[in-house]
Amino acid sequence: MILAEKIIKLRKQLSWSQEELAEKMNVSRQSVSKWESTNSIPDLNKVIKLAEIFDVSTDYLLKDDIEIPDPQNEAIEPGMVQVNLEQALHYVETKRVVSAIITKGVVLCLSSVIPLFFFLAMAETGRLNMTGDIAAAAGIVSILVMVSFAVSYFIKTNQYQDELDAIENEPFELSYGVHSVFQEKLKAFQSTYHKRLSLGIFMFIISFVPLLVASMFAQGEGLTLMMLIVLFIIIAIGICIVSPVSAKFDAYNNILKDTTKENEKSKRTKRAEKLAAFYWPLLVAIFLGWSLWTMDWGVTWIIWPVGAVLFAALIGLMELFEKNES
Repeated sequence: MILAEKIIKLRKQLSWSQEELAEKMNVSRQSVSKWESTNSIPDLNKVIKLAEIFDVSTDYLLKDDIEIPDPQNEAIEPGMVQVNLEQALHYVETKRVVSAIITKGVVLCLSSVIPLFFFLAMAETGRLNMTGDIAAAAGIVSILVMVSFAVSYFIKTNQYQDELDAIENEPFELSYGVHSVFQEKLKAFQSTYHKRLSLGIFMFIISFVPLLVASMFAQGEGLTLMMLIVLFIIIAIGICIVSPVSAKFDAYNNILKDTTKENEKSKRTKRAEKLAAFYWPLLVAIFLGWSLWTMDWGVTWIIWPVGAVLFAALIGLMELFEKNES
């Protein structure tokens, strides 16, 4: 296989156009076209740069008898698995699918209290001919049903665990060209990620505003309960905005990460996830227990902003203990 054919093969494997390769090589598209049509041959400096971009050796490019591309980093550590472009893209798609399933479960858990608040608001305002006991019973039944559906979504993610473990928990090395492709993808995606993340955080921050205004200026628990519904809807929207872009951003970084050692950011994330898995269900249980015991929904909502601040404080405390131990 001659040099021109190898350039075409490598370029197409990475799904690059002639214009994209020319931009990376800092040459014109016509130059790339001439290389691929054998009308001209790149000079030695260009060949070296092509080898760096495609992550292959110059011997592979220059010697016609070498048919299989050999990466510049030829030494592969024992136990290391090579991940090609197709496998890396499949991992990103799997990560997106798993994130969508988890998001559905989280939103269902979060929204499970909305029917309860609605029924209690109807009972408080004397609508739908509902009493407080009937409203509470119907609300608790709806919580159990929605949470059971949410749990089924969480269980469903187990079928994808093996596909994710190959990248997230096993040592691997990227095949030639994959690293540069994902660097480009990550660079192009960062703007979208930061915009969506900022919008989601904004939604979380303003979610308490309607409830705060209602508790300050409105009378009656009916409106307060309806504003609680608005609060949870806004938070759910924020989660739907942040979750998919966070999963994609995390997938790109997992592909590009150094798998020989876990970085500090990954450790912090895992600690936060473990705490959140215990903390938030406990907070929901405390909130529902307190609210149903006192039936004073206009006061018990305060547990959410206090709980959010406490969660951040616990994360900081865990970081402090971790530093002291190290």
